Amino acid sequence: MNTVGPTQIQTAAPGQQLDRGMGLAGAMSTNILNMIGVGPFLTIPLALAAMGGPQAMLGWILGAILCLCDGMVWAELGSALPRSGGPYHYLLQAFGPRSWGRLISFLFLWQSLLIGPISIASGAVGFGEYANFLAPHLRHRDLVMIAMALCLVNTALLYRNIRSISIVSIVITTAVLGTCVWIVISGAIHFNGAIAFNFPANAFHLSRPFWFGLGSATLIAVYDYGGYNNVCLIGEEVRNPVKTIPRAVIYSIILIAILYFAMNLSIIGTVPWQQGQHSKAIVADYMQILYGRWGGMLVSGLILIASWGSVFAILLGYSRVPYTAAVDGHFFKPFARLHPTGKFPTTSLLVMGGLSAVACLFSLADLISVLIVVQTMLQFMGQCVAVVLLRRRNAAAPNEFRMPLYPLPVIVALAGWSYIVLSSNPKHIAIGLAMAVAGTAIYLVQAKKKKDWPYLQHEEA
Repeated sequence: MNTVGPTQIQTAAPGQQLDRGMGLAGAMSTNILNMIGVGPFLTIPLALAAMGGPQAMLGWILGAILCLCDGMVWAELGSALPRSGGPYHYLLQAFGPRSWGRLISFLFLWQSLLIGPISIASGAVGFGEYANFLAPHLRHRDLVMIAMALCLVNTALLYRNIRSISIVSIVITTAVLGTCVWIVISGAIHFNGAIAFNFPANAFHLSRPFWFGLGSATLIAVYDYGGYNNVCLIGEEVRNPVKTIPRAVIYSIILIAILYFAMNLSIIGTVPWQQGQHSKAIVADYMQILYGRWGGMLVSGLILIASWGSVFAILLGYSRVPYTAAVDGHFFKPFARLHPTGKFPTTSLLVMGGLSAVACLFSLADLISVLIVVQTMLQFMGQCVAVVLLRRRNAAAPNEFRMPLYPLPVIVALAGWSYIVLSSNPKHIAIGLAMAVAGTAIYLVQAKKKKDWPYLQHEEA
């Protein structure tokens, strides 16, 4: 089986081509908005509770290492196959477009109908929780309605050309990064080492609870870092994608890893972990300790901007996944529709936006866990294998990115994803397995009707 290199990739018909209107700044902005979002402002208490103390910082360190290694996998795949809906093409070409690649890429499409809306909804639910800090009288039902409304508003805002979206992304990213810098500087001024390093007894005892707690903390950290791959989902709307995609992925991870470490250390150096692990809006509580009620109110407002931007960026990326598969004839035909003048996917955007609103009915903790475990089982681990297969079959084209220290980053990423899955809640693993089984069954039924692989292979034999 032969795969295609970056200069051989099939493109859509002229009327179906997306607009390459996003440069490096816009590409990094879509990643950073996705990465920061509301995650780090909400999940610090979850990590502290998982490990029972400030040793939870280990989870963020391991998460950064894992994401940097995985980011190199994404960067090499995105540089070699710079198409919108990236993972669909990576898995299809790596495992064979006329054999196993058909099934594995379909499983990615299948899980994206769950993972995309869950990922979008997690940011929207976080938006609702910080809105509760500003308006404590709101009931749970009101917060759910706010989250659902946010998903629908962003769907409307994204119903436009990519060039205007790029400008909006850059403006929001500037505000988000400014908020994070304010948090870090405030923490540096008021940092208390006795609070930050107040470890409980046996904090580093290498017991079974320690390893499972570290796995949970790393899963949370990976969720917070998640989004560095967003540019890979819109590859056909990026200028000079062979260079821009890997730069956007790697630069985003390094920048956000430094920022997260400083921000987390600032917070646990001000808010005692015993208090912080029970907080619903820990950054607001932190700024309220430092500056009073106005500080908590102001940072909550800024975090609402960040979480809105995250939902905006995630919906942008996932709305392109069903579209690109439909253009190739491997998904429902209506998803291939483009706006006649704006040149953006219409059906795909509206479906993802609608499903994300429905997903807001679930809790943030469940959304995060299902998101990471299912994505890891049905996508991330497969991509680690895919980059090896593609490298063996194809010579690098000029200017194409190749990860340094290969295959070490692939091995580290694969080991890290395996550890996260094995230390996860069995019910979340069961959801991943159920998704895989159901997706395989649906694929086989459709393949038999269309006489596609593996049935076509058997008939020819």
